[in-house]
Amino acid sequence: MSTSSSPHSGTRLALSLAALGVVFGDIGTSPLYALRACFTDVAGVQVDAPNVLGVLSLTFWSLALVISVKYVSLILRADHRGEGGVLALTTLILSFGQRDSSARAIAVLGLVGCALFYGDGVITPAVTVLGAVEGLEIVAPGLESAILPIALAIIVALFSLQRRGTGAIGRLFGPLMIVWFGLLGVLGLLAILDEPRVLAAVNPAWAVEFFAMHQLAGFAVFGAVFLAVTGGEALYADLGHFGRTPIVRAWFAIVWPALLLNYFGQGALLLQDPAAIRNPFYLLVPESMLVPMVMLATVASVIASQAVISGVFAITQQCQQLGYIPRLRILHSSAEAIGQVYVPVVNWLVCIATLGLAVGFGSSAAIANAYGVGVSCTMLIDSVLMLVLLSSRAGVSARLQMAVLGALLLLDLAFVLANLGKVPTGGWFPILFGLSVFGLMRTWQHGREIVSERIRREGRSLESLLERLEEDPPRRVPGVAVFLASDPTRVPRTLVRNLKLNGVLHEHVVLLTVQTERIPRVLRGARVQVQNLAPGLHRVIGHAGFMEMPNVPRLLKDAERAGLDLRTDEAVYFLGRDEVVIGTPRGMARWRKQLFLFLQRNSQASATTYGVPPTRTMEVGGQIEI
Repeated sequence: MSTSSSPHSGTRLALSLAALGVVFGDIGTSPLYALRACFTDVAGVQVDAPNVLGVLSLTFWSLALVISVKYVSLILRADHRGEGGVLALTTLILSFGQRDSSARAIAVLGLVGCALFYGDGVITPAVTVLGAVEGLEIVAPGLESAILPIALAIIVALFSLQRRGTGAIGRLFGPLMIVWFGLLGVLGLLAILDEPRVLAAVNPAWAVEFFAMHQLAGFAVFGAVFLAVTGGEALYADLGHFGRTPIVRAWFAIVWPALLLNYFGQGALLLQDPAAIRNPFYLLVPESMLVPMVMLATVASVIASQAVISGVFAITQQCQQLGYIPRLRILHSSAEAIGQVYVPVVNWLVCIATLGLAVGFGSSAAIANAYGVGVSCTMLIDSVLMLVLLSSRAGVSARLQMAVLGALLLLDLAFVLANLGKVPTGGWFPILFGLSVFGLMRTWQHGREIVSERIRREGRSLESLLERLEEDPPRRVPGVAVFLASDPTRVPRTLVRNLKLNGVLHEHVVLLTVQTERIPRVLRGARVQVQNLAPGLHRVIGHAGFMEMPNVPRLLKDAERAGLDLRTDEAVYFLGRDEVVIGTPRGMARWRKQLFLFLQRNSQASATTYGVPPTRTMEVGGQIEI
């Protein structure tokens, strides 16, 4: 191995290790409860050899088809500039160009999937942390009354860790998850060696026979089998945190083999002792190792929440880029992956919602009734959108992938229908939560469209401004004025308003646009572009990496070195500040307009992160009616 390749190999290994601690936490703890739920949560299904082999066959093929084929082999390839998740997939489809009606339907479908994923971001930490802490009853039954307070404290600690960044958390949790998956595999393998006939469950005929024997009860069991594949959408949403290659390697080399060995090991135990269904996972563990295993399982279950929390941050970043939510403070924690982000406001809002859910439901068994409805719907939406994406591509490969996904779409639909039976007993929560988030995002999106249209009417092209300056030159005053412009092709409305109201123009005017690039840091020589538009009128386009905090005065100094022939030390900065008010009854319902005003007032101003000196800032605003 050459010395030049070693660091890259080390980086890939480190990312794969970190992915174990973030991406696979959710799906990696399913053996704690998934197989047991297939028998204990459904009446009329006895723990005998045909049923055990049938359920194991369903579990094996669900993991193989939904995770290995659909997500790892197909959907993870559909990234949008390195990012994954339902919104990234939606944006990728829309970038190919769609008819207006089709584009609206695709956008709404992606938004629904995104809203449902937020619900999963609240449910998963609550159910996994409570389930983990409830395992302490095995060690100390007297702790039952302390379970909820301990769980709430762990939830707060988990969300407090998020500010350290996904990569740091992954490096912290990754080694623990290697131990976890290693023990899963070893314990399962030992049981399989004692009862090798359990391997017959690989044959899909056992799954077919199971459905033939049980019919409706078998369909209910299928809903419980879905617990083994929860975490698929989180795996896709976390794509931007580590990239596809580390996730694929970790899945095929460590996670999938360990999960299969443990599920089959539990099945082997049940073939020997049907009474072990009371807790087949822990009964695989030698008695001398039971206490350490309970402690490790508690830690692993807490880690399981990280996959969804990280996915929520990634989805939030995408929502902001697409204009579905107000501008929020987003912190980047890695120079290697743009998707490794931390969103403080969302972190603590999800934390509060998770605490409320844990207190309201009280136990993991109660919350489990809400688990699966939103996730199965989001996974179904992923399949539909992926089919739409493939339909826009030509070639034998695309047609083959469409055929495979078309078959898997039926499997996703079956999972959704099986989980809908949970709606009356708790499944209503992710639906209600998702509808609320969807309504909020649609309100912000529609409100911004109305405001943008009003602003566009006030804007002016560069050509029309130059014509006016030539035909009716305004009085020029000494000094340098800098106008921040989001669109580098037009004149900002702050300049138009200042010229209209005051009738003067500074001796030197700079139109400054700051663009964030998809690289960690921009080299100093490539940070600015300078255009001299007319005497005394200049345009500067500044570039900043996603790991950099844009600093306007510093960018202007770089512009001076790049050819901007003026001094900007005493420049005056003009910023736009519009007051949005409720006007005509058209457009949106009044309550939605009030919600939009609340969101608009609490969104972060774009200039606050640009380092503009407040003592040399002037705000030019007006009223915009919606």
